[in-house]
Amino acid sequence: MQNSKIFNVFFREKPAMMLINLRNAKGEIYASSLAKSIDCTYSHVVKILQAMQKDGLISFDKQGRLKILTLTKKGQEVADNLDKARQLLS
Repeated sequence: MQNSKIFNVFFREKPAMMLINLRNAKGEIYASSLAKSIDCTYSHVVKILQAMQKDGLISFDKQGRLKILTLTKKGQEVADNLDKARQLLS
């Protein structure tokens, strides 16, 4: 097994990459742009984001028809640790 794929053995790739991409985002990020950046369907991203919001990892800031995504302090810590694990395993 390749080292780059071992990360997926321990963590689900899409949710982990969502948190890491939110952490690394420059400026505002929306569910649709997040879906494109991780090559995932919009509906799947929204389902995962709702679970993350319920667990206190992200928050939605509604501005008109758009919902801007932001990491909470807890979400930031989880994203930092996921990225460290990803780097150690690659």
